[in-house]
Amino acid sequence: MELDRIFDALASGPRRGMLASLAQTELTTTELAGRFAMSPPAVSRHLSVLENAGLVASRRDGQRVLYSLVRDTLVDALGEFTAQLSPAAPPRKAREAI
Repeated sequence: MELDRIFDALASGPRRGMLASLAQTELTTTELAGRFAMSPPAVSRHLSVLENAGLVASRRDGQRVLYSLVRDTLVDALGEFTAQLSPAAPPRKAREAI
């Protein structure tokens, strides 16, 4: 997991807003553009950053492309970052295995 790429993606307010919307339901670029008063190309650029960070997944539905949040990536990144802050504590996955 590349934390820098994930946190760079999360550094943008609009991208965090898109993630919040995608946490509720799958949306198209056009639907997100309407929610955030952005052009579809601008939303597409944001989605590309989020997808490259592994935070968003896309799937085709006919002619539409639907985007959704990849929760595991976000949870794992936060867990890894937290573990780096307190190296004496075992990582979350290790604690769950106990």
